[in-house]
Amino acid sequence: MENPQRSVRTLAVDVGGSGIKVMVLDEKGTPLTERARQETPRPAKPAPILKVISELAATQGEFDRVSVGFPGVVHDGVTHTAPNLDPDWEGFPLAEELSKMLGKPVRVANDADVQGYGAISGQGLELVLTLGTGLGSALFINGRLVPNLELAHHPFRKGETYEEQVGRAALDRIGKAKWNRRVRRMIDLLQRTINYHTLYIGGGNAKKLVGDLPANVKIVSNEAGLLGGIALWRE
Repeated sequence: MENPQRSVRTLAVDVGGSGIKVMVLDEKGTPLTERARQETPRPAKPAPILKVISELAATQGEFDRVSVGFPGVVHDGVTHTAPNLDPDWEGFPLAEELSKMLGKPVRVANDADVQGYGAISGQGLELVLTLGTGLGSALFINGRLVPNLELAHHPFRKGETYEEQVGRAALDRIGKAKWNRRVRRMIDLLQRTINYHTLYIGGGNAKKLVGDLPANVKIVSNEAGLLGGIALWRE
């Protein structure tokens, strides 16, 4: 018999260009399990990624619903872009297919949006950037998401986009010192363009930033990409 005192449990899933992570959260967003991770399969097509999520979910015990952060544009549970995964994600009904596989209701959002929900204070104009395989971005006004912000593919410098200049391929090509200078130039430009109150930087490459940052720039844990999953179920 189901325990009526047990809180609703959410399986939070963070799909990244290099790794897929999961964790179970309680109703307040507090972790109930240790984070589990597997490498993102290559090619990163829908079927093998769904298989990895299913395998990871099986390690997490009981859960009642699922939140997914996905690295691309998502509308109503359907993925429309996935520049760092595979073209097969265009028009893929991720929420529906994952719900069939796991037997639970599923909600999906852009991964930077989810990371933002796990990081922001809810006060003022807050920008979130994720430095990983690519560049994720999300903007919040007093805790409310400004939908569909995609800074990654906006021109930055020398005819290249933000993602081309500060994504993992650029980091590997030019080295950490030059990459750090580029990231600082990006921070300065976005401060003058967006006039945010606080900038939160997450993602797997955030730990490669060295030296002092402006007082209103904060490095956030990669776990924010999982912890923010609880927000997808707030009405």
